[in-house]
Amino acid sequence: MSEFGGMEELLQDFLMESNDLLSDVDNKLVELEKRPEDRALLNDIFRGFHTIKGGAGFLNVAPMVTLCHRTENLFDKLRNAELQLNPEVMDVILDATATVRDMFGTLGQGLMPKDADGGLLTTLDAVLSGRMPQAPAPQAAPAAPAAAAPAPAARQSNEPDWNTLYQAVVPAAAPDRTVVEAPAVVVAAESEPVTAVAPPRAPAPAKTTSVTKSASGGGHENTIRIDTNRLDMVLNLSGEIGLTKNRLTTLRTEILQGNNDSNTLRSLDEAISQLDLLVGDLQNAVMKTRMQPIGRLFQKYPRLARDLARQLGKDVELVLSGEETELDKTMIEDLNDPLVHLVRNAVDHGVESTAERITAGKKPQSLIQLTAEQVGDHILIEITDDGRGMNADALRRKAVEKGLIDAEAANALDEKQCLQLIFLPGFSTKDQISSVSGRGVGMDVVRTNIQKLNGRIDINSIPGEGTRISISLPLTLAILPVLVVRACNQPFAVPLAMVREIITIDPEAIQEVSGNPTIVVRDEILPLKTLAGLLGWAPTQKPGFGVLMQSAERSFILAIDSFVGRDDVVIKPLQNIRPKGVAGATLSGDGSVVLVLDMEDLLTAKDGMGGVVKTSELITI
Repeated sequence: MSEFGGMEELLQDFLMESNDLLSDVDNKLVELEKRPEDRALLNDIFRGFHTIKGGAGFLNVAPMVTLCHRTENLFDKLRNAELQLNPEVMDVILDATATVRDMFGTLGQGLMPKDADGGLLTTLDAVLSGRMPQAPAPQAAPAAPAAAAPAPAARQSNEPDWNTLYQAVVPAAAPDRTVVEAPAVVVAAESEPVTAVAPPRAPAPAKTTSVTKSASGGGHENTIRIDTNRLDMVLNLSGEIGLTKNRLTTLRTEILQGNNDSNTLRSLDEAISQLDLLVGDLQNAVMKTRMQPIGRLFQKYPRLARDLARQLGKDVELVLSGEETELDKTMIEDLNDPLVHLVRNAVDHGVESTAERITAGKKPQSLIQLTAEQVGDHILIEITDDGRGMNADALRRKAVEKGLIDAEAANALDEKQCLQLIFLPGFSTKDQISSVSGRGVGMDVVRTNIQKLNGRIDINSIPGEGTRISISLPLTLAILPVLVVRACNQPFAVPLAMVREIITIDPEAIQEVSGNPTIVVRDEILPLKTLAGLLGWAPTQKPGFGVLMQSAERSFILAIDSFVGRDDVVIKPLQNIRPKGVAGATLSGDGSVVLVLDMEDLLTAKDGMGGVVKTSELITI
């Protein structure tokens, strides 16, 4: 039961607006630490925090008002040059903003938050009185408390959720929800005069509105900010489709009455073509309403990188670019955990300490870049660091040492495949476990989550120079580009993102390696798997074509009977059943049902060796 009877809607408005404001404040605080003399930046921070305090006062959230007021007094002293900003003072300020975010989480449950920790309030008072806190010695983070979070499927049963390991540094964020307007009221604390202040806003190119959709579980937020121009486009297209429908109805009546002359049939063809164009435009317009700038996700990471770098005694700058790049809203939410780990991994594993960098002849400050851009019909996200890089031979030895692969398999790996070893469950280069790393859980979970988004993740690294991790994602999950193939007289759809090319299968080109059929394509030896075999069906004919596919670090050839062509489909889940290797179903142009295959699921069958048949069977069927 909510403790805010009658004010739930105002509370949700406050939380949605204030979460954005607090994220903006955190980012600007990280920037302020680099430019402590920037008064304009400090004033922006002051105004954002003042607005949060005002909304809390309006809702009578006294614990938040008290904490915000003390922190505001600290900002005021900085603004008036009565206090000098240093890393220790910034630690105290960021502890305060983290506590405010924790309070947001409590408010989101309809509960009144407890008073801020007495130690934090005492520290704030000490700083305000001129007693500077002592700089902590760099050390690994203390072990974080276990969190009751569901474990991903790829994690071993005795391994905790990797996110649990990081809670000591990064407080859990309240749901990042967005609306257009929040109450523009500020209520003062203590003896401060009451002031009405409008929330500061960056200029927007067009008005926006918030749309609420029913949540189906999974913790995803249920509001979205949409440019009203995009909604107007949807409305206009809907109107045009209505007019075309009326035209088709009229033509249908004429045809039923026996009017089948060439003019009527030509008009029917034109109307259907017009409807096809309008439906395509409407589909694109609706998809654009789901697109959100990825900057709303990126803005969380400067604070994350700053806190961890300071904890580890490193000097790190995180540079963001491409924040305006748009991606499907649900994908942005699902990207948060993988990107959190990759940013933390770059700070912890990727870059060296200041002393190591100086010894290596590098700049004392490490540089980590997080970028996003649209490339064709995909989004490319890259995390690049100028750190120590990864040594392929060292990764190979570590994987063998941990028993993840045998020595024979390790020696057969090339350099790129060795880099992919970091995605194996249980792989870690750390000999000692800390709250930051060492359990070998993180990168495995990163790859699993990216694959769930129908994406790919690649690694390039040069020892001594740095590492680049690239993530390629489709623009949206609502519409999936697929290649429709046939096997055993049945059509199936495979994700187009995994398809490299289509080849004809020449029986004479099939060679056996270790008893399994392979084909050499441009000097690359690729295993041959039949779709019928992966499905557990008996093949009805000799495969005529092969689809060269890329799955994570594996390349292989999928043998099929024939192919239908490329299509963009809307996947519908199968009710009450989940066959292995089936992501869902869609309808073909002739109205028949086509199963959409989950290739990763199929490939893990029988320890990833499903679908392999004898060379003689491929040739003689």
